[in-house]
Amino acid sequence: MTVVANVLIGLVALIHLYIVVLEMALWTTPRARAAFGTTEEFARESKTLAANQGLYNGFLALALIWGLIAADPAGFQLKLYGLACVIVAGLYGAATASRRILVVQVLPGALALVFLLAS
Repeated sequence: MTVVANVLIGLVALIHLYIVVLEMALWTTPRARAAFGTTEEFARESKTLAANQGLYNGFLALALIWGLIAADPAGFQLKLYGLACVIVAGLYGAATASRRILVVQVLPGALALVFLLAS
């Protein structure tokens, strides 16, 4: 169970690192605009806001990575905190931005949390 939990947590961290890159470095590119459903004009105008949002996604990934590296009980607590934040942020995003976030962010986070708690 622990190995599965850690693999899922690593996957969630990688998803968030990818989001960091999209929001902080690639926001105005066709790839990021397609991923987030934005226009070229909106992407240019919101570049700074997207970079700020990307930074927060980086903090989520960092908590999970740190949790994977740290010894318990701190490691467990960081993983629990990181996953809880991912799930809450994803639920808010799904309610306010796009329901697709439920699949991309909430579902992987919730699966990882279930396996973490079962391990």
